[in-house]
Amino acid sequence: EGKMTISEQIRILCIRSNISVAELARRVGQSPQNFNSKLKREKFSISDLEELADAVGVSFVRFFQMANGDKV
Repeated sequence: EGKMTISEQIRILCIRSNISVAELARRVGQSPQNFNSKLKREKFSISDLEELADAVGVSFVRFFQMANGDKV
């Protein structure tokens, strides 16, 4: 089972939030063209992802999960 790329996750976020990728780009102050090229390159920092989450009113959760279940 393959792992989803961050770009795939962003596209699904848009679908589930009932907005276009272009609308998400506008909400974070980027042109749709620039945003699409970031999607193609998979170039998103943690702060980018937090900003995208804020733009659609969701949470971006990140952590490492240890073998014993602890989250870091």
